[in-house]
Amino acid sequence: MLELDLQVASQAADLPSEAQFRSWCEIALRQRTADSELTIRLVDEAEARELNHTYRQRDYATNVLSFPADVPDELLDIPLLGDLVICVPVVEREALEQEKTPQAHWAHLVIHGCLHLLGYDHIDDAEAEEMEALERTLLAELGHPDPYADDK
Repeated sequence: MLELDLQVASQAADLPSEAQFRSWCEIALRQRTADSELTIRLVDEAEARELNHTYRQRDYATNVLSFPADVPDELLDIPLLGDLVICVPVVEREALEQEKTPQAHWAHLVIHGCLHLLGYDHIDDAEAEEMEALERTLLAELGHPDPYADDK
């Protein structure tokens, strides 16, 4: 079972519903057999920039930040997976620039962030290919196009 805490700290004209966020998380996390608890916080550019600078030493607002829970199981008896911080204005701008539907881009970033919480990464080429292949598969199941099609 998924316990989702959705925090809206930045408004937009057409944010996805909590049910949509939940469905995107559930599809990304379905390989995990244990219960999962995570937070998605929707933020403005100032908060995203501050967090990106503090935790990644990059001085700009990025689309999604993943903060996996790093708590030993014996210390905490809850299925805490971690937190996703998503910058609403960046997601909206990227969807327009990349000529993607907002829904497809939101779904991609939530799935991408959840996969990071599960330990997937894209630091080296082999890991990136594995993660991107899984993202393509999950998004195709949802009826969304390949988010990396223009990267080829």
